[in-house]
Amino acid sequence: MTVATTPAGPAPTVPSSAAPATDADARLTARALLVKQVRAEAADVVSITLTDPDGAELPEWQPGAHLDLTLPSGRIRQYSLCGDPADRRSYTVAVLREVSGRGGSVELHDTALVGRTLDVRGPRNHFELRPAPSYVFLAGGIGITPILAMVRQVAREGGSWRLLYGGRDCRHMAFVDELLALGAAPGQILPQDVHGLLDLAGAVAQAPSDAVVYACGPEGLLRAAEEACERTGHTLCLERFGSQAPKEGSVAQEIGTGEQFEVELRRTGVTLVVPPDRTLLSVVLDVAPSVPYSCEEGYCGTCETKVLEGVADHRDDIFTPEERARGATMMICVGRSKSPRLVLDL
Repeated sequence: MTVATTPAGPAPTVPSSAAPATDADARLTARALLVKQVRAEAADVVSITLTDPDGAELPEWQPGAHLDLTLPSGRIRQYSLCGDPADRRSYTVAVLREVSGRGGSVELHDTALVGRTLDVRGPRNHFELRPAPSYVFLAGGIGITPILAMVRQVAREGGSWRLLYGGRDCRHMAFVDELLALGAAPGQILPQDVHGLLDLAGAVAQAPSDAVVYACGPEGLLRAAEEACERTGHTLCLERFGSQAPKEGSVAQEIGTGEQFEVELRRTGVTLVVPPDRTLLSVVLDVAPSVPYSCEEGYCGTCETKVLEGVADHRDDIFTPEERARGATMMICVGRSKSPRLVLDL
C-alpha cells in the first residue's frame, strides 16, 4: 500500500508521526495470532478477527495502521486495521476478494482460517490520523477499512467530520450499518449504480479551509481527490493499494540502477556488494532468503528494515520527507544507499 501526505497549494506541511527508531523492533517483529472469526461484511468482503492464542493484550494501534499477514501459502499481504483501537484483545482487518489480483485475497477467502494461527507483523502506521479542526473522509470500495477506524475515533471524540463513501452498489459496500451508527448521514453513503461518481470536488470545496482530507480507494478516486485539493489548498493524506505510474525521469523509473555500494547485514555477519544493475533486496535474498517482502515496487512496506549505519537512498512511495530525513528504516526492495556503505539490522 502506498501512503502519501500532500500539502496542496499553500496548505502547511504535515509533520511526520512515524514511530521513532526505538520502536522499530516491535513494529517489524512477527508474532503468531489466532484467527478467531471470519465474517461476511458485504459481497466479496470478509472481516478477519485475530487474537493472541493465550488471550494476552495486543500492541496498541491508532487509526490508519495496518498489519502484514503471512498467509498459509507463505505470501505476505498488507491489510488496514478497521476495528476499535480501544479493544486491546483483538485486531480486525477486512479483505476484498480480487480474482484478478496477486492471489492473496482469494486464498484468504477460500481457506478455512478459523482456529489457525497466522504470523503477523505490525501494527505499522504511515497513514496516521493527525489532529485537525475538521476532517473530510473520502472512501471508495475496500478503501473504507482505514477510514472506518478514523471515523470511529473522531466521532468518539466529538470532532467535526464529513464522509463520502462510494462503491459500485450497496451489496459491495461494507460497514454501512457501523458508519450510520457513528453518525454518517445516508446521503454520505452513495452507491455508484444509484448516484453515479462521488462529487469529490464539491465535498472538498465546501470543507472549511483548515479541514484535512483523508482519502483511500481506487486510483481514479485518489487522483480526483488530489486535483480537488490542489484547487482548494486543502492538505490531503491518502493511501494507495498499488504503486503510482512513474513520471518521466523520476527516481521510480530507476529502481535497480545507481552507484555500486556495500551492505553489511549485521546479524547475518556478511558484507555484500550491490552492483548498479541489481536491487538491494535481490542481493540480500542471496544470503538471507527468509527476509520478508511482497510488492517489490516500494508501496507495501513489507520489507521495511532498520538502518544501523549509512545514509539510505529512499525510492519508495511510503515515507514522508521527515521519515526519509530521519533514516531510521528503509524499504530495501527499491531503496539504495547514498553512502559507500550501508549497515542493516538483518
